[in-house]
Amino acid sequence: MHHTTLVVPCYNEEERLRVGAFRMFAAAHPSIRFVMVNDGSRDRTAEILADLAAARPRQFAVLSLAVNSGKAEAVRQGLVHALESGADAVGFIDADLAVPLDEVSRMIDVLDRRPDVSVVVGSRLSLAGHAIRRRRIRRLLGRCFAAVAASLIGLPLRDTQCGLKLFRSDGTTRQLFAKPFRSRWIFDVEILARLIVAQGREAAIAQVYEMPVEEWSEVAGSKLKSGDFVKAVGELLGIYATYIRGGGDGLPGGQVRENTDVRRAA
Repeated sequence: MHHTTLVVPCYNEEERLRVGAFRMFAAAHPSIRFVMVNDGSRDRTAEILADLAAARPRQFAVLSLAVNSGKAEAVRQGLVHALESGADAVGFIDADLAVPLDEVSRMIDVLDRRPDVSVVVGSRLSLAGHAIRRRRIRRLLGRCFAAVAASLIGLPLRDTQCGLKLFRSDGTTRQLFAKPFRSRWIFDVEILARLIVAQGREAAIAQVYEMPVEEWSEVAGSKLKSGDFVKAVGELLGIYATYIRGGGDGLPGGQVRENTDVRRAA
């Protein structure tokens, strides 16, 4: 990919944002750019992101949401901005870098080698030689959820919720992110459900590549709580009813007001 742009959703990430890692990776990969989305943070996140963009304005943009809208909407608005910038590939990665940035290069290589692939999905499989550091209970819950999600939407994925995904920039990808998601917690599954609606199940399966990441580390300070698993199950049923059983790509719940301010252009 000649030009890849990654969206990084940030909400109160003052203590967890690994600024040094982003700077080092950007310096070593000048063709990769970042849209850092400040999702209405109340700490020093905005200041930190502004400093990062000022240091490397060609590779870092800051997109500021006036109020906290949730990760799903922060990622969506960041990807819309990335697509408008003319990137060849767009994606998103968690601000805490639980998945190291080096995995992005592996994903870009997949798109370069496989013209038939449009979506590369990171997967936290505990394979021999892979360093996947995750609490046992979260690993078990994650496996159960992924199995149910894959069964309901009809895509054979082992992990739907890994915070690293990459998309080829095309008309279908623009369609996937054109409207706000109905889901706040499991928008990753909703993206895949929208792909099925847009392309049909068989075509969607052929376009998705699941890539086991070589390293993943659970980072302290996650905003997910134990009760969120129950909410995620409810949202999963809603996604199934809307996209799979209903076959629709409508926008349940009405429009989410877009309220952004692009501080730096990538």
